[in-house]
Amino acid sequence: MAKLNVSIDDQLREELFKLVPPRRRSQVVSEALRNELLKRKRQHATEVIKHLRKRSATFSGKDIVAAVRKERTRSDQ
Repeated sequence: MAKLNVSIDDQLREELFKLVPPRRRSQVVSEALRNELLKRKRQHATEVIKHLRKRSATFSGKDIVAAVRKERTRSDQ
């Protein structure tokens, strides 16, 4: 485990000290940071997927059904 010095605004510090017991504060801050990092990772992954979708071909429902039917008739032969 590593120690890290960060700055937070006074109101946030007051709430932390008021609501969280002394030996639980690091755990609460770590959990909050972990949740924020997960949120940011998901946002990044969403942006990557959106970018890939723009670059890939799109098919309508009719196109997909036609391709499946064509493949099925090819498999039957």
